[in-house]
Formats: sequence, C-alpha cells, structure tokens
Amino acid sequence: MSIKIKSPTYPESVEDGVIAKWVVKEGQDAKQDDVIAEIETDKVVIEVVAPNDGTLTKIIKDEGEVVISGELIAEFESGEIALENKKNSTKKPNKTSKKLKSNTKKETKKRTSKSQREEKRVPMSRIRKTVADRLVNVQQETAMLTTFNEVDMSPIMQLREKKGDEFHKKNDIKLGFMGFFVTASVKALDQFPQINASIDGQDIVYHGYKDIGVAVSTERGLVVPIIRDADLLSIAEIEKEISNYANDAHKGKLSIESMQGGTFTISNGGIFGSLLSTPILNAPQTAILGMHKIEKRAVVENDKIVIKPMMYLALSYDHRMIDGKEAVSFLVDLKESLESPDLLLL
Repeated sequence: MSIKIKSPTYPESVEDGVIAKWVVKEGQDAKQDDVIAEIETDKVVIEVVAPNDGTLTKIIKDEGEVVISGELIAEFESGEIALENKKNSTKKPNKTSKKLKSNTKKETKKRTSKSQREEKRVPMSRIRKTVADRLVNVQQETAMLTTFNEVDMSPIMQLREKKGDEFHKKNDIKLGFMGFFVTASVKALDQFPQINASIDGQDIVYHGYKDIGVAVSTERGLVVPIIRDADLLSIAEIEKEISNYANDAHKGKLSIESMQGGTFTISNGGIFGSLLSTPILNAPQTAILGMHKIEKRAVVENDKIVIKPMMYLALSYDHRMIDGKEAVSFLVDLKESLESPDLLLL
C-alpha cells in the first residue's frame, strides 16, 4: 500500500522548515515509528517517522529544500513489497560490485594522499542562522554592558561532597552546580525586579514570575529551554528539569514550547573551559548571567594568601533598563548566596 509522507503540522510560531537530513534513503526499509527524516526549523528539529513497516520508495523534497507545514515530502510503500525488498537487500554482492568496491578504495587512497588544502562549503543551518541574526540584532538594538565579579566555590563543593550521596538517594538526581545558581538567581531577582523585566517597544514589562532559561549547546547550535516558575521549585526539582532538558536537547527532541518565553537566562561557558567571557543578551530579556570555569587561584583571606577554587561571574545587561549600580548589586547578592549554599539547599 502506497502512503504519502507529509511534513508535520508546525506550531503557530513556525512558518516553514528545511529538510536537514534523510535518515532513511530512497529504496531503504524502515520499521514503524523509525525516524526517516529530520526537518530543521529556526527553533527545533522535528522528526518525521515511518507510518508502518515498509520502504521509502521516493524522496520528493531533497535535503536543504524548504518545506511548509503539511507539504508532501516523500512516498512510502508498506506491506509485502517492503518485505521483498528486505530479502533482496540481503543477497551477497556479485563480482562486479566487489570490483567496484576495490576501485573505490583505490580512489580514496589517492585522495587522502593529496594536499589537505581543500575547502568545503555548506549552507548554514536554520537554527545557526536564526541565532546569528538574533545576536546581530541584540548588538544593534540594545545598550549592552557587562559587569564582573567572582565567587568562592569551595562552600558549594564542600556541601556537594558532604551531602551529595544523601541528596542523590533522596531525590534520584545528582547535586550539581546549576541548581544552586538558578536558586541564587531567583533570590537576587526578588531584590532587583528590573533585571527580571523586559522591554516591549516603549514599555517596560515587569514579570510577576521567574522563568529561567538555561543555555544548552547542541551539535546544531545553542538552545535555551525554560525552567518555569523556578522560584517555586526546590534545587532537586530544578536539577531534574535541567537533566531532562539536556537529554532532550542532545537527542534533538526539545519542543518549541519548552523554549518559548523566559525572563532571565543563565549560560555556563565553564563546561567548555571558558575562564572569562561576555554573554550576549537573549532578547527581549534585559540581562543574562555567565558562569565560567572553576579554577584554583591565590586570593587574600583574613590578610593571608590562600588557594581557593574561584569562578568569574559575568552579568550582561541592557543599560536602557538597568543601571550599573543595580547590576553590580545583583552580582554581589548572587555571590553572597552562592557562598552560603546551605541556606539555598534548605
């Protein structure tokens, strides 16, 4: 039975997508619910699955082509034809195919011996292009400044060592760093509501809730899933949400709804080894916090030089909305909370 494969119905905020990859090639078999294609929108990657066991008989939209919601992209044959194709595909290759393989190998050997001064041009992915456009717009449309501070991470590290096993047994999740940073941030946002606000045209929108975006890097670019009502969640609940989002992001299964909204963003460049950086605003939000690498440094404590695991913090903010005094005070409040993590855990 022949079946027409159409692109999924996109959410309202998505106009079109691009065929990013045909996982199953023309003429290949697939089981029901196997992913046969990936459609990349400007926000997420949407998977197209096989409707039944069968064979992908014809690809109508090639990789790189734009497709709208519900557009015909391929034809699929289910039933006995698929089974017959599968049997045929198991036959041993003939001598001709063996000879061709041998010639392919020879050509590969020749190519690899050439100079490595080759170039490769590929189209920018839809997600990467959207991120690039948004970053340029932020630079042009906001008065972005960044202020810095540093935090002594030894109290959190000692608490994790002391309470980590107990926390894991009780909550079935590891006690990470991000839970402390999200909790400390929502506490500081209570004191400085303008940092949790956004600008809409000539208006300032003060949000009576705290939806924290946590930036996650994937192979296709940066995505920012949102922890809704983070001020109402415990550290354990925050850690669970972050873990679930991270797993979905790396599988390309984050929903568009999970990335919409957000009143404040936290980005952790430290996991890649960044010692210090300037995070860029996630418009229309007016501030973003940057975490960095934890590094042992010599610091002065009680007039003595000691070695401490330190982390630089960076707060980028829109100066149209937030004054320098408020930004600095926010970071000081955050620093004080992070250096007293037992209170955050309670």
